[in-house]
Amino acid sequence: MSSDVDHVKRALRADLRERRQLRSDAQRAEAEHAIADRLDQLVDQLGARSISCFLSMSTEPGTREFVDRAVARGIRVLLPVTRADGLLDWSVAVEGGDVAEGMFGLPEPVGELLGPIAVNDVDLMIIPAAAVDASGMRMGWGRGYFDKTIGSMEGCPPVYAVIFDSELVDEVPSEVHDQPVSGVVTPSRTVTFAPPAR
Repeated sequence: MSSDVDHVKRALRADLRERRQLRSDAQRAEAEHAIADRLDQLVDQLGARSISCFLSMSTEPGTREFVDRAVARGIRVLLPVTRADGLLDWSVAVEGGDVAEGMFGLPEPVGELLGPIAVNDVDLMIIPAAAVDASGMRMGWGRGYFDKTIGSMEGCPPVYAVIFDSELVDEVPSEVHDQPVSGVVTPSRTVTFAPPAR
């Protein structure tokens, strides 16, 4: 069963990755600006003063404009740094901070590392996703870093995934370790999901 889900996920990720690569630079720039506006509104709505976010790759929905704005506004932004043990380390974003290629070719900050538990202090997590479904289930890119992080947090803050509009779908394949998100931010809207029934 698990291998069937894994196969479906791999096929879906390949399709989503291809669609992302077809976007023009102008479309990406427009989407990044719209996402920054929506994330600004979300931060204000939640009263968040300390957040985590990711540095987007060129084909991902852009987050860098938002990170720059947040830092300029005095919001503490933690950026993830991948580790070989499958955990995320964290570094504080600084204006004009250096970025290097981390594991898996991901853009990561260069700076002091605070350790995996630093993220426990944030008011809001903004994370990447390949797709999210109507129930809030997130499908990542298959490495499990964010699922592990969210699953290990005692008092997890709201978690919003940044995706393109077409990546909010009816259903994504999921496994036991997959973690849902509180909502999504796309270029055209912010969607908050009802919390799962306990």
